[in-house]
Amino acid sequence: MKPASIASIKTQLNNGELTNVEIEELYKDSRKGVQAILKRYEKQQEKQEALKQAFIKMNVYENKAYGNGNDYIAGVDEVGRGPLAGPVVAAAVILPKDFELLGINDSKKLSEEQRNTYSDYIKQHAIAYQISFIDNTTIDKINIYEASKQAMKQAISGLDPYPDHALIDAVPLEGINCTYEAIIKGDSASVHIAAASILAKVARDNWMKELHEKYPVYGFNSNMGYGTKEHLQALEKYGTTPYHRYSFAPVHKYPIASLK
Repeated sequence: MKPASIASIKTQLNNGELTNVEIEELYKDSRKGVQAILKRYEKQQEKQEALKQAFIKMNVYENKAYGNGNDYIAGVDEVGRGPLAGPVVAAAVILPKDFELLGINDSKKLSEEQRNTYSDYIKQHAIAYQISFIDNTTIDKINIYEASKQAMKQAISGLDPYPDHALIDAVPLEGINCTYEAIIKGDSASVHIAAASILAKVARDNWMKELHEKYPVYGFNSNMGYGTKEHLQALEKYGTTPYHRYSFAPVHKYPIASLK
């Protein structure tokens, strides 16, 4: 019988159509093309296994909480503490116990394309999620730390069902009606917090891109309000917008822009 074509073998491997026995037989195939495919396949399998192990590791806090009798666990995170303009945004999300999204991580460690894809997936599979925006005016009134906590509390309070336990990135939150853990670098240590980080990041980035349409000279579509060279030069030339945080240095030293 004529051996399967290299293209056919590649397709079958990629589609998971071959048994372990059939794959072992392929190692006896002397064709260089087949051996090259097998090497690529091995690397893909190793990468997939690494992603699985990383996902398992990021469920340690979740498994502990489930083991303590909690059914609904919320991951909570915020983005946008450091920018000179725009809101601080928090997200809270409750995921099902069997949730799986290999490759999930702190939103800052993902590409924009990955974040957008993961955000859609999380929204489709979440039991509940809520995103909260606290504007720059409030940030100026109560300071960014308190505004971040307010955003987190609002996001949690908007969840239905309300969580039994919350996993929060770094910030202790008194006054919520459930138990919680504040985890340092939680967006890299917990699937739920990473998911919240992604939802918040995508929501805020989209908001800043819309603001860019109104004030294009500041480059909000790329710097997201952070103090990049382009942004600082625009502040020097044009002054500030109503969306800048006037309590932040160096924003307060510039006049309000006359841009419309």
